[in-house]
Amino acid sequence: MELKADCSKCFALCCVVPGFSKSADFAIDKPAGQPCPNLRADFRCGIHDRLRDKGFVGCTVYDCFGAGQRVSQVTFGGRDWRSSPSLAAQMFAVFPVMGRLHELLYYLREARSILASSSELEERIEALTSLDAEALLALDLEPYWKATDEVLTRASALARKGLGGKDLRGADLIGADLRGKDLRGANLRGARLIRADLRGADLRSADLIGADLRGADLRGADLTGALFLTESQLLAARFERMFE
Repeated sequence: MELKADCSKCFALCCVVPGFSKSADFAIDKPAGQPCPNLRADFRCGIHDRLRDKGFVGCTVYDCFGAGQRVSQVTFGGRDWRSSPSLAAQMFAVFPVMGRLHELLYYLREARSILASSSELEERIEALTSLDAEALLALDLEPYWKATDEVLTRASALARKGLGGKDLRGADLIGADLRGKDLRGANLRGARLIRADLRGADLRSADLIGADLRGADLRGADLTGALFLTESQLLAARFERMFE
């Protein structure tokens, strides 16, 4: 299953479904369920090559993990919300559900590579992505989140075993000076690292799932083997970008 966004196969769901407020990440206010004014009739962004310059940094770091094209092409069989407006409300409601399922699959895929074994849970969640819209909206995702967290915790412990990493789960490290710090094998799950200075830090095999790296300076940091680090996290940080 493809867990990377392919905007050419999506009906711009991320430009419509989420709401946002004017801030450092977005230049305007936009209510949830309303198309962004920059969205063109062909479902493409009119300022895609100038998003950061125009104040839409939040758009450049968003990742649906491929949920957009799954909803557009599989759940709704290629029917879009503009030509079939009666589907719009249901399609918009399904998108975040699919997004959560794809996110779980993304992390479980990495955990599989660490644990060197396939997961029945991964297979069950992948099967859910083929449900119809009504069934998707009726899902209780909480048990799947909990079960996935158990798998990821086990994989993380195995990958970091013997490294003596610090436990910094959920730590408030906003703006912290962490230059050159030894954070190898650290548990940084959910840590708030906004604008933290991590230049030259050793983050090898650190667990970074859910860590907020917006504006964090990662120049020269060693991220070799960093666990559960997503492209969107890296794009939100400051470093020699490998995705540009």
